[in-house]
Amino acid sequence: MKVMETEHLILRWLTPDDAAFILELLNDPSWVRFIGDRGVRTLDDARNYIVTGPMEMYSLLGFGLFLTELKDAERTPVGLCGLIKRDGLEDVDLGFAFLGRFQSKGYGSEAAAATLEFGRDQIGLKRIVGITSVDNVGSSRLLEKIGMKYEQMIFLANDTEELKLYGVEF
Repeated sequence: MKVMETEHLILRWLTPDDAAFILELLNDPSWVRFIGDRGVRTLDDARNYIVTGPMEMYSLLGFGLFLTELKDAERTPVGLCGLIKRDGLEDVDLGFAFLGRFQSKGYGSEAAAATLEFGRDQIGLKRIVGITSVDNVGSSRLLEKIGMKYEQMIFLANDTEELKLYGVEF
C-alpha cells in the first residue's frame, strides 16, 4: 500500500515480497555499523523481520518503517524511512536507512521530511524524535536539515550505547 509520494520517491508498506531487498539492506555495512546486526542472513529471516517488525507495527499503530523506492520504471528500492514506536522512547521516532549506493543523493532528507509531514498531518503527532549513534554524522546532519534539534544524550532500555536524541514539535 502506497503511503506517500515525493518528487523522486514512493514510500509504501513493506510486504514479504520485499525480503531480498531487506536482506541486502540489513547486511549493508552502514546498517550493521550504525543500527546493528539483526542476524538476518536468509530470505526467510528477512521475511520474518518484515512480518514481525514493520507489518506488525502497521496493524497495531497504522504506521511503521516504509519501503522507499525510486519513481523509476523499475521502482528501485533504495531504503527504509518511517515512524517507529520504540520501547524506552516516550515519543514516536523517525527511523531511516538507505543502501550505501543511494546515500548522499538527497533521498534520505526527501523521505524524512515527507515522513515528518505524514506524522504531523495524517497521524496527528505533536512531537517526533530521532536517535543516532554518536559517530553517525550523516544521520545527525539529516535530522538537523529537516528541522530537528539536538536535545540530549540518552540510553535506550537494555542497550549500552549512548545515543543522540533529536526532536521537533509541531
